[in-house]
Amino acid sequence: MKRRLTGTGGGLDTKWVALVIQSCISSCRPEQTHMSAITEQMQGEVLIVGFTDNALRDAQRIEVVGREMQEIVPQAIHKKMLIDFSGLAFMSSAMINKLILLNKSCKAQGVALKFCNVSPLVMEVFRIVNLGKLIDIQGDQEVAVASFDKKGWFGGKK
Repeated sequence: MKRRLTGTGGGLDTKWVALVIQSCISSCRPEQTHMSAITEQMQGEVLIVGFTDNALRDAQRIEVVGREMQEIVPQAIHKKMLIDFSGLAFMSSAMINKLILLNKSCKAQGVALKFCNVSPLVMEVFRIVNLGKLIDIQGDQEVAVASFDKKGWFGGKK
């Protein structure tokens, strides 16, 4: 396609240049797709939720994580949900509020919520805000999954 870059007055045809640039941007850039902030899988009767990010600092991303976690609670059809923090090395304090809201939603829907594989840095934040008093935090996924079936003193928080 050949066209003069000048308009009738000899100046740059800015409308045409803008159209060409916009066309190139539209065709050269893949469309943005929504990347889920969480992963989910069933292990027996337990819905296991993980994170796709290794750090949660950005307020917008934390909002997405919080929303997706709220939306997934009804999928815990056996009323057992485990948040696996594997790979999540850091999270800002804004994420604590999302976890507390998740705990409230789970309680309201009769879903037992537990955490596992919490990094030392994140665990320190949990200790500071006493999150371990609200939510049962287990060491690893295998122990956490098994703890859902334990009764009495050794079954963790209810």
